[in-house]
Amino acid sequence: MKTGYYSRLAVDGIRKNRRLYLPYLLTCVLMVAMFYILSYLSRASFMAHIGGGSGLAWVMHLGSFVIAVFSVFFLFYTNSFLIRRRKKEFGLFNILGMDKRSISRILFRESLIVALVALAFGLGVGIALSKMAELALVNLVEGDITFDFTIPKQSVLLSLVIYGALFLLIFLNAVRQVRFSKPIELMRSENFGEKPPKANWLFGLAGFALLGAAYYIAVSIENPIAALSWFFIAVLMVIAATYLIFIAGSVLLCRILQKNKGYYYNKKHFVSVSSMVYRMKRNGAGLASICILLTMVLVMISSTTCLYYGKEDSLKTRYPRDISVTVNFTQLTPENDGKIAALRETVDRLAGTYNADMLRHVDYREAEISGSLEEGGYLEVDVRLVDAVDFGKLVTVHFVPLEDYTRMYGKTLALGEGEAAAFGLKKVEIPESITIAGKSIRIVETLDALDVDGLNTAEMLTHIFLIVPDLDRALEGLLDLVDYNGNRMLQFGWHYAFDTDIEPAAQIRLVQEVYAAVRAEKDKDPSAIRSYYSASREADRQDFYSMYGGLFFLGLMLSIVFLVAAVLMIYYKQISEGYEDQSRFDIMQKVGMTKPDIRKSINSQMLTVFFLPIVFAVLHLAFAFPMIRKLLLLFNLNNVPLLIFTTAISILVFSAFYAVVYRITSNAYFSIVSDAKAE
Repeated sequence: MKTGYYSRLAVDGIRKNRRLYLPYLLTCVLMVAMFYILSYLSRASFMAHIGGGSGLAWVMHLGSFVIAVFSVFFLFYTNSFLIRRRKKEFGLFNILGMDKRSISRILFRESLIVALVALAFGLGVGIALSKMAELALVNLVEGDITFDFTIPKQSVLLSLVIYGALFLLIFLNAVRQVRFSKPIELMRSENFGEKPPKANWLFGLAGFALLGAAYYIAVSIENPIAALSWFFIAVLMVIAATYLIFIAGSVLLCRILQKNKGYYYNKKHFVSVSSMVYRMKRNGAGLASICILLTMVLVMISSTTCLYYGKEDSLKTRYPRDISVTVNFTQLTPENDGKIAALRETVDRLAGTYNADMLRHVDYREAEISGSLEEGGYLEVDVRLVDAVDFGKLVTVHFVPLEDYTRMYGKTLALGEGEAAAFGLKKVEIPESITIAGKSIRIVETLDALDVDGLNTAEMLTHIFLIVPDLDRALEGLLDLVDYNGNRMLQFGWHYAFDTDIEPAAQIRLVQEVYAAVRAEKDKDPSAIRSYYSASREADRQDFYSMYGGLFFLGLMLSIVFLVAAVLMIYYKQISEGYEDQSRFDIMQKVGMTKPDIRKSINSQMLTVFFLPIVFAVLHLAFAFPMIRKLLLLFNLNNVPLLIFTTAISILVFSAFYAVVYRITSNAYFSIVSDAKAE
């Protein structure tokens, strides 16, 4: 055998099948480039110089991991189309005397060419675009731009190792398929249709039952914590249901169309329906995969866009006032009131040194206790998190004196002994009464709003605030409660917050001085103050922008990857089915079918089946909307009009994009089946 013979065959095989290989190569290049860019950003030097840089780097690292995992499944999936098309060629080689080992050598050289092109161009594109991606990310997080250019060795090496190993596994899988197939099986691989499938009512009903259950979960859960715990279960149910419905339902649809004589025996529909019915198991699975990818894109882009453009609302929810300070005491004693008065005076004095007007004061004492809120308003306080606990029921109950409420709002509430007015965060359902360790407090009024510590809004646990007429009386019988470790369950604190009219830089300096003053007060009497913290909206603004901007950037990157995956699946679906239908349309052309008739038949097929994925994707998104909204509450975002707007725009844009992609790929299908003799 002459030197280079196998290499020439490999190059020739790729060239002759460029219609299949070119999209595959471009996708491999894209996957490598995207992985490198996210890996580069996770190690970029600017991360150390912006607020929230460590969290942003973690988001980019997570994104690179997602792309690597997705690449494994997707490149194996797309490579199967290539091997299916090439099996006939390899079978011919085998019949003409070439053994399986020689075919494996050809496959090795083809795989090597693909790997070298993908790694070389992928890393080249990734390195070329990495700085642009960095500038885009810095702009999104509103950080400071740097103009240094680096190529992290770790990112390059990681890309080479991960994707080099992936291409090796793809090659071994291709060899396995060829070596364990008989020559006649290879020759007839394209002609092996499926047996006429039967409409499996059981699978179809199971799919609709799963989908109905998932939709019910999505629309019925009210608690954001419960939504988080059920989200991934609902996603798995939707994925399984989608596959069952598309596989069983598409077969049933074709059977119904066949029984409709007027529809089926029409030259526009006959070939497309008769072709689809013999491959609906594979066809349904492909359509379901496209539907899942489109759903992922719509959910990601609508939610991350909403988070990014709603970041200011989220920031103000987390920090309702410009400056805040919270002090937690070791126990409830009369001396606490004196310490609170001294701390308040100190904070006011420090604000005065900046000539700051102190506006919209929040000033209240509180006692809090956490537990699991059971049926009837019973708060089970002896809860071990390691036990089987329903995290959706975990609640922190805050007791706030009516005296402090009246001072803040200039009005009082008609409350008797054993009664309270209640306010709940994160849409928690407030019971008629709350019972703690046998002590029952009746809820006589529900408040629409209450200014509270923004830290409570950031926690995943829900919070209920009880305005009680007398704090000491309300806590009788609860002061001695201890948990299973012997620690006191009730915690006591004071929260003080206000807005100012001074510049952001001055606000940051002020909060630093407030923090130092509270620390000095604790040093005077360490046994009285358990913990303390102070916060400034301006000091933490960059952290918020970094996290939400990073999530938006990652959402865009992953959406591009998933969209490309969906486009490639659509393309290969059309191409592979075009080659399968080539002989059928050739026969139909011989008996009088014209090219305009072929075009009408293709359009009929598209309208019959291929727009189902986007329809189901929009349906999935519509039912997932309430759950997405509740999950966004965990990010302190409750801007429903913004979420509706971003969701609607996402649907319109991607529906139009989907239609364009199908029009382009259907043209490729048309060129194959209408030019059958040339093929």
